Amino acid sequence: MTERTLTITLGSDWQAGLRRAAVLAERDGYQGEVLNFESAGAFFGRLTHNRWTLLRTLQGSGELSIRELARRVGRDIKRVHGDVAALLELGLCERGRLGGVVCPFATVRIDMELHGDRRLAA
Repeated sequence: MTERTLTITLGSDWQAGLRRAAVLAERDGYQGEVLNFESAGAFFGRLTHNRWTLLRTLQGSGELSIRELARRVGRDIKRVHGDVAALLELGLCERGRLGGVVCPFATVRIDMELHGDRRLAA
């Protein structure tokens, strides 16, 4: 089985990104999965520092219960549960066979570009 990869992108034209990914997948096979955010604000609003910590802890750890995940990161179970719910909604983690959570991605890549507006610099 191919290791799953995820690329997180920023772009308001998410439909063009889907079309590009479909063409590449048809031509070259599995290219990984893409999660797009329309803006940097949307990205940073949904993927907080605490959620990234949970994702990093889950990566390569196999299936963990919420209680065990909270213990490993030293946080309150209720707050971890809420953050895991957000990660599940985004597809960054999944429910395991035993009811715990797992990160299915061996690699998560963030692809962002920042372009300055030269008119503002003058």
